[in-house]
Amino acid sequence: MNTTYLHSLLNGLDDFVEEQLKRWKGVGVAVAVIYKDEVILQKGYGYRDLESKLEVTPRTLFAIGSSTKAFTASTAALLVDQDILKWDTPVRTYLKDFKMFDPVATERLTIRDMLCHRSGLPRHEMVWYNSSRSREELVNALQYLEPNEDFRNKWQYQNLMYMAAGYLVGQLKGTSWENVVQESLFNPLGMNSSVFSIDEMQNQSDFAFPYMDQNGENTRIPFRKIDAVGPAGSINSNLVDMIVWVQFQLNQGQQGGKQLISKEQLAITHSPQMASDSPFYCKELPVSTYGLGWMIDSYRGHAMIHHGGAIDGFASQVAFLPEEQIGVVVLCNTHGSILPYTISFNVIDRLLELEPVDWSERLAKLMTGESTDSEAATNTIETPTTPETTVEEKPVDTQVHPHDRPIHAYAGSYTHPGYGEIVIQQSNDGLQATLNAIEMPMEYTGKDTFSVELVLFGLKITFTFKTDEEDTISSLSIPLLLEPGTSPIEFIKTPSV
Repeated sequence: MNTTYLHSLLNGLDDFVEEQLKRWKGVGVAVAVIYKDEVILQKGYGYRDLESKLEVTPRTLFAIGSSTKAFTASTAALLVDQDILKWDTPVRTYLKDFKMFDPVATERLTIRDMLCHRSGLPRHEMVWYNSSRSREELVNALQYLEPNEDFRNKWQYQNLMYMAAGYLVGQLKGTSWENVVQESLFNPLGMNSSVFSIDEMQNQSDFAFPYMDQNGENTRIPFRKIDAVGPAGSINSNLVDMIVWVQFQLNQGQQGGKQLISKEQLAITHSPQMASDSPFYCKELPVSTYGLGWMIDSYRGHAMIHHGGAIDGFASQVAFLPEEQIGVVVLCNTHGSILPYTISFNVIDRLLELEPVDWSERLAKLMTGESTDSEAATNTIETPTTPETTVEEKPVDTQVHPHDRPIHAYAGSYTHPGYGEIVIQQSNDGLQATLNAIEMPMEYTGKDTFSVELVLFGLKITFTFKTDEEDTISSLSIPLLLEPGTSPIEFIKTPSV
């Protein structure tokens, strides 16, 4: 196919993207389309700064969220090439103090297990979300986090394991994960705009602000700093750089005639390692698997390797079809947006010369529960890694109850060796809980229970206080996990001095 013909296949795409932005209340989106070594499209739509009406450009930086994971897997492949690391040698061989809750996982967990999400751990997101702990401290906390599945039994999407994998890569190179990515990938690929922190991003001249739909209006929200779990999702990039990244994948690890990662090791990251969940189970996407840092699906009979990403106010999708040498990148600055999916699938349909599937309508039905094809799309689409995906919402009893005990009896510090400290304090409006600097108003509902509001996420969960033999408050139970087989997290009250 020649360039002119490919361009003709994209006729009407601008109108489609604009219509999608309007339908899904998107603020801005950047779209790139690649065929082999040619860039067919790199274009911004909408705004990177809604208030100042600054438009998205191909150089606008976005947080790419979990599309970062493929970079972490690629650094591991690089270390395998250098004979510094082996896919199936236990992590404990390299990190002597490494420990998981499950003794079997402690002894046998490998970097392959970490990178294909089969550690047995559920998400445990509130261990790291908004936490001030260092990467090393978070790795040490893993030993206190209970699994809900047997080791290697099931695919369970995980951020902490990717954080630990990146930590291992940095330790083996005597530096940090960031330095390994910078020196082995960003620099040789010429990804000169990409950075690892939202602090660095905001020092650049062209970056997108994060937005969220609040009361029907797109509202700017704070950037979410996730440096400690960087290997799971902290990279910020733009179309110019991500085009090079996708071409590098299509070229099987080669850049400018030089093999940066061997074809053999990069092929492992592109190969199915575990059967995985998918929000798209249907005739177009009948099977879903996970490689190392990539999801590997069959899309309308064509092998598709891809990964989405999301963090507060941003969403992304990076996809390529290796046989057809097609690549698509979609970056967006709207919280929880499905635009990266509806746009990238439409582009692929056009380039495959297939009748486009109305993914917009399909996903709308999935999210509202109208479709019987699958569970709600938001269950397994890469969504912002915030409590909204991990916290159970319960009905609130609005009746006024007399407290079972003085309100100050609940106040104090409660700790969990993995989750850290949650502080309950009296405020002018009653009690307030604080975990990882996230403030949560509490409303008493009777029998030592409180309805607790996560203002940032618009959710309410139940806190249950427990007593000892002397009927004194001794612990706090919180349902911070939603995956099957998980128990509430128990925080033990620190005795008053």
